[in-house]
Amino acid sequence: MSDVATLSPPITHAVADPLVRVRDLHVRFVSRDATVHAVNGVSFDLAERESLCILGESGSGKSVTLRALMRLNPPRRTQITGTIGVGGHDIVAAPDARMADIRGSVVSMIFQEPMTALDPVFTIGRQITETVMRHEGLGRAAAEARALELLDLVQIPSAKRRLAAYPHELSGGLRQRAMIAIALSCRPKLLLADEPTTALDATVQIQILLLLRRLQQEMGMGVIFVTHDLGVAGEVADRIAVMYAGKFIEEGSVRDLLRNPLHPYAQGLLGATVHQGMRGVRLTTIPGAPPNLERVPQGCAFAPRCLHTQPACLPKVPEPRSPVPGHSARCILVPDAA
Repeated sequence: MSDVATLSPPITHAVADPLVRVRDLHVRFVSRDATVHAVNGVSFDLAERESLCILGESGSGKSVTLRALMRLNPPRRTQITGTIGVGGHDIVAAPDARMADIRGSVVSMIFQEPMTALDPVFTIGRQITETVMRHEGLGRAAAEARALELLDLVQIPSAKRRLAAYPHELSGGLRQRAMIAIALSCRPKLLLADEPTTALDATVQIQILLLLRRLQQEMGMGVIFVTHDLGVAGEVADRIAVMYAGKFIEEGSVRDLLRNPLHPYAQGLLGATVHQGMRGVRLTTIPGAPPNLERVPQGCAFAPRCLHTQPACLPKVPEPRSPVPGHSARCILVPDAA
C-alpha cells in the first residue's frame, strides 16, 4: 500500500451501478410495549470512492441506518423493509452465513466508542490477525505481517510493540486507530464510520479525520460517515444528507448545503454551530425537541418546531424539491426547478 494518497477522480452521481443502492428503507424496533419507527423511507446511492455524511441530532436514525447496511441491529426485535444493495449483494435477503462473509470483506464499520467495540481480553494484534485469517484464509505468519502493515498504515507509533498491547493499554486516539486498522484489514469496498471522533480531543480528532480521508483515497473505498458535527462533515464528505425523524430531509454537495441550506432544520443546525468570530454573539437555537418515533407524526415531522409552518405542511410528508440539480429538500417553501 502506498503512503502517498492518490487523488480520486471527480465524483459522478449518475452512476449505472453504484456501490450502495438503498431504496425505501424502513427499520422498526418491535417490543411488547411499543413499536419504534426509527428509519422511515430512506433512499440514496453511493458511488465508488464517494464519501457521504449523514448529519442530524441524536435519535434521528443515523446510526440505525448505518447498522442496517451491515444488518447489525438486534435481529429478534428489528423489522427491515425496502432494499439494500452493497457491492452487488442483497443485504436484506442474504442468509446469516452469507452476511458473516460480507461483513469485513465487503463492508466494514468503525464504531463510536473503541473501548466497547474492541475485545478487552485479546491483544490488538490477535484481533487483527483473526479477522484476516477468517476472511482471507491466510496463515498466522502472513496474517501477523498484515497486522503490522496495517498498524503502520494507520500511523500507530512503535507498531510492532503495539501488536502485543491490550486495548486498555492504549490511549483513546491509538484505540481508534487500531479499530480503523481492524476495519480495513480485509480491504472492504465500503467503510461505515459511526461518529468515530466523538470521544477524542480536538487535535486527535482532526488527525483521525485526515487519516480516514487519506485512506479512502488510497484504497478507493466508499465511505458513509455519521455525525452531528458540521465541522466534521465539511472535512470528510463529498455529499451531506440531513436526517430528521428517520428521513433524509435535505441532500446536497458539501459546498451547496453548507453555503445555502434549504430546509429550516438544516438552517437551524448551521445557525447553532460555533465558529471563529462568534465571541459575544448569541447562538441560534432550534425550539422544542425531536418527535417521539413511537408515534410518527403526520406530514412534516419538523413542523411543530419550525418557525415557518403552514397548513400545507401538515396533511402529508413533503416530496423532495430541487431548485438546482443535486440539491434537494423536503419542504414546501423550497422552489422546485422542475
